[in-house]
Amino acid sequence: MAPKNDGFKDFVLDQLSELQGLTCRAMFGGYGLYHREKFFGIIHKGRLYFKTDQTTVPRYRDRSMKPFKPTSNQTLKNYYEVPVQILEASDDLTAWASQAAQR
Repeated sequence: MAPKNDGFKDFVLDQLSELQGLTCRAMFGGYGLYHREKFFGIIHKGRLYFKTDQTTVPRYRDRSMKPFKPTSNQTLKNYYEVPVQILEASDDLTAWASQAAQR
């Protein structure tokens, strides 16, 4: 169950306030991000992950970001952590989120 008061989730949603059609749902101890019902992001333990594909994953890897690993024996290789520099710049974060939602 996700925490009821999650400041990081609130920060992410505030940073993405320009992304029309964004919704957030509690799931598996974290949150899922949806853009017009399409799942594209994960907020988990104070980190944000976006869906990637072969076109977008290099920008995450080039910044030494890692894939989402919810447990020690499970890795979701299509979801990579968003770099702090992107997270802190709402325009950049919105652009990355839009691209992730198209994957």
